[in-house]
Amino acid sequence: MTAIETHVQYSSYMMTTTGEYMTQEDDWDRDLLLDPAWEKQQRKTFTAWCNSHLRKAGTQIENIEEDFRNGLKLMLLLEVISGERLPKPDKGKMRFHKIANVNKALDFISSKGVKLISIGAEEIVDGNVKMTLGMIWTIILRFAIQDISVEETSAKEGLLLWCQRKTAPYRNVNVQNFHISWKDGLALCALIHRHRPDLIDYSKLRKDDPVGNLNTAFEVAEKYLDIPKMLDADDIVNTPKPDEKAIMTYVSCFYHAFAGAEQAETAANRICKVLAVNQENEKLMEEYEKLASELLEWIRRTIPWLENRVAEQTMHAMQQKLEDFRDYRRVHKPPKVQEKCQLEINFNTLQTKLRLSNRPAFMPSEGKMVSDIANAWKGLEQVEKGYEEWLLTEIRRLERLDHLAEKFKQKSTLHESWTTGKEELLSQKDYESASLMEIRALMRKHEAFESDLAAHQDRVEQIAAIAQELNELDYYDAATINARCQGICDQWDNLGTLTQKRRESLERVEKLWETIDQLYLEFAKRAAPFNNWMDGAMEDLQDMFIVHSIEEIQSLITAHDQFKATIPEADKERMAIMGIHNEILKIAQTYGIKVVGENPYTVLSPQDISNKWEAVKQLVPMRDQMLQEEVARQQSNERLRRQFAAQANIIGPWIQIKMEEISHVSIDIVGSLEEQMSNLKTYEQNIINYKSNIDTLEGDHQLSQESLIFDNKHTNYTMEHVRVGWEQLLTTIARTINEVENQILTRDAKGISQEQLNEFRASFNHFDRKRNGMMDPDDFRACLISMGYDLGEVEFARIMTLVDPNNTGVVTFQAFIDFMTRETAETDTAEQVTASFKILASDKAYITVEELRRELPPEQAEYCISRMTKYNVGDAPPGALDYISFSSALYGESDL
Repeated sequence: MTAIETHVQYSSYMMTTTGEYMTQEDDWDRDLLLDPAWEKQQRKTFTAWCNSHLRKAGTQIENIEEDFRNGLKLMLLLEVISGERLPKPDKGKMRFHKIANVNKALDFISSKGVKLISIGAEEIVDGNVKMTLGMIWTIILRFAIQDISVEETSAKEGLLLWCQRKTAPYRNVNVQNFHISWKDGLALCALIHRHRPDLIDYSKLRKDDPVGNLNTAFEVAEKYLDIPKMLDADDIVNTPKPDEKAIMTYVSCFYHAFAGAEQAETAANRICKVLAVNQENEKLMEEYEKLASELLEWIRRTIPWLENRVAEQTMHAMQQKLEDFRDYRRVHKPPKVQEKCQLEINFNTLQTKLRLSNRPAFMPSEGKMVSDIANAWKGLEQVEKGYEEWLLTEIRRLERLDHLAEKFKQKSTLHESWTTGKEELLSQKDYESASLMEIRALMRKHEAFESDLAAHQDRVEQIAAIAQELNELDYYDAATINARCQGICDQWDNLGTLTQKRRESLERVEKLWETIDQLYLEFAKRAAPFNNWMDGAMEDLQDMFIVHSIEEIQSLITAHDQFKATIPEADKERMAIMGIHNEILKIAQTYGIKVVGENPYTVLSPQDISNKWEAVKQLVPMRDQMLQEEVARQQSNERLRRQFAAQANIIGPWIQIKMEEISHVSIDIVGSLEEQMSNLKTYEQNIINYKSNIDTLEGDHQLSQESLIFDNKHTNYTMEHVRVGWEQLLTTIARTINEVENQILTRDAKGISQEQLNEFRASFNHFDRKRNGMMDPDDFRACLISMGYDLGEVEFARIMTLVDPNNTGVVTFQAFIDFMTRETAETDTAEQVTASFKILASDKAYITVEELRRELPPEQAEYCISRMTKYNVGDAPPGALDYISFSSALYGESDL
């Protein structure tokens, strides 16, 4: 209300129930226009109201229509309540002097926007009570009630609304007007108790004691609130409808008495709100720092373990390392994946809250940025991938080493068994006393031995080759292998030397000896290679093998079948050798030769040949069984491969589809944010429920590794691919949910409607031409122009620094939303917080500890005290605090 047009007439000064002044045209009886009871109430109320101001100038009135007649106290009253100087009054006591002074007062009232009709100075000078009361009511309206406004209502409605709000919680109080609602006195007592509960015990008041209630309110207000007693309890109770103007005048005094407290309460609420935001943000910062430190420390401890590539010496120890790594992937790492995801969510939420509360962005401690954690995590995964590859390579190497070591021992044992006694035999000088036949026999025997020795050369070379490979593969017990191999080689060299010496000795005496049993010699020559063939066959049939596929075992089976195909030919050779022996017996029998002793040219007997032949025939089916068992094992491995592939080929595409669906949910506009959140939560629950399939696949993967299966041609998805895809899916759904949460937070905090958010999203999607959740600068400019922005180069450059502070060259949806909400919503400012503190400090440039503790809740008061700097300007008292710099720090670059 900017001006009051007061139409006060001699016959129509009183207001009707609708709040409008009655006009002169109303044909009401002049004496009935102001009820005597109302006139009595107004006289008392208006007189007390005037005196409450006049006593500030050291005077008062006794009779309202008499004491204002000369205009002097009327002018003084206006100066006190307005704080302005009026023109000097005329000093004379004549009637025209009085009229002049009253006119000066009425002119001042008119200068304040009040239009007076039918109220003249003559009526006031003549002591017209109705006109005097009307003039005083005009002054009360202009200077005590006009400025009262609650929620942009008129003065009267504003004062009534204020009373209703303050008394709403009180029993038996229902303020609907300014007359009968106040008759029982409870409304006045409730107003006092609401602001000063220490002055009245409201619980002891009774509705059936209106006089007592009214007198209690009047006495307490006069004694403690400096509000004079303007009404009479008996008059109010005994009047059917108390005078509205009298009640309004008296109640307005309560409004002004408590206005300061109301203002302080509003200021305190604003400060509490701002401090609560800061305290919550600080807590989130501390939680982020703690979680980031713990995660980085875990990564720091884990990486050296994964970088430790010192191989164990045994297969069992390396398999235990692999099992430890599986425990790490199944048990220890998944919670850390969740922590990393939660850390990013907390960081994004914190930054959103800081932007919404007009605070600077949060900068974590050095080395604890989200990018630092992402880089550390990337390093962990790189080391982790290399570690698993190293483990599997080492297990293969140890498997190969164990196989070679066992093969070396087997061949070495066979060779050492064969060489036993050979050096002693070659060192004999039996030929010195032998007969001609014996010398010839010794010569042939030696030739047979040389043939046997040459046949064993290949085995010695194989032993040396195996030892060399064990050394190259870094076998842990290489020293023992080398020592044994060296012994075999040294012995072999010595056998060669001894053989050569013996041959030379026999050749020297060979000319002295003739005749040799050709049949024995032929037997020896054919039996020795055949025996070696059988030894080789037995060695091959007992040879260990290691394969990793059905194709490899089929290759061994083919080789074995080829060997079995040679058995008939070998059997012919055996029969031929046995035929030589039979021929010897036949000749001896035919010519009566007595065969004494063994074949002088070989240690092999026909029985030896027969025994070994039987042994070879027994080893063949045993080899068949071993190969078939290996076929079964490889077939089982193939089933494991197909079982893993069947699951992986379902899970891999499923993860990709879910990633694409989540991407569509975040881009397409379907329903409200809450509905989008509900859909995303459903997606998240479906994904969580799908975890059992991942666990099943992990079990199949473990079975494959335990069976030493290292490749799978039936699928392109490895367990590592599935793990990474699963972790990305969990992270993506969590991030997408967080983005929607932040949009809800932005919408609610900024007062942005769902329709506005949908419009923002639709505009963004239209210009997100690559459909990757980002706009380049040209598309962003086109988007702004489409939304009504008139952009010059300078203004667009300024906006780009807001939406792309790191100069990445793209505008994300979150940055776009933040910009649009800043354009359409308001936030608290440092100036508003400073103004609130100034109210609590009673307009001082500083605030005291006592004032903070009196006006704010304990926790937030102590928060301010611990962070405000001392105020040392001028004559400020000890302990004064600087609330201005504190308020600025809340919105500036600081640690608050």
